[in-house]
Amino acid sequence: MTDIFTYSFIAVGIFFWFWGTSSLLSSRTVLYKIHNLTVSDSLGSILIIIGLLFQIPRELPLLILAIISIAIWNTMLSYVYAYCSTAEEDKTKITVENEPTI
Repeated sequence: MTDIFTYSFIAVGIFFWFWGTSSLLSSRTVLYKIHNLTVSDSLGSILIIIGLLFQIPRELPLLILAIISIAIWNTMLSYVYAYCSTAEEDKTKITVENEPTI
């Protein structure tokens, strides 16, 4: 029974990997492509780790740490990509608006 859960979670995770990668071929903006790719890769990786959890439950703390790391780092990386891909005048507008006035 655990093998069924393991293989189904891993298969769905791999499906999300390929689905996110195939969205790179669309004619949308770069930010949309990056967002779609990071969300689907994060979800796919987390599902694969959950599938591994059914196979090796003694590694629960390590696999939970991997899930948390994926969730945090992929989110932060997508924000960095989005910030770096904005135009230079948009960056200065953002920093000026956030500065306190004296």
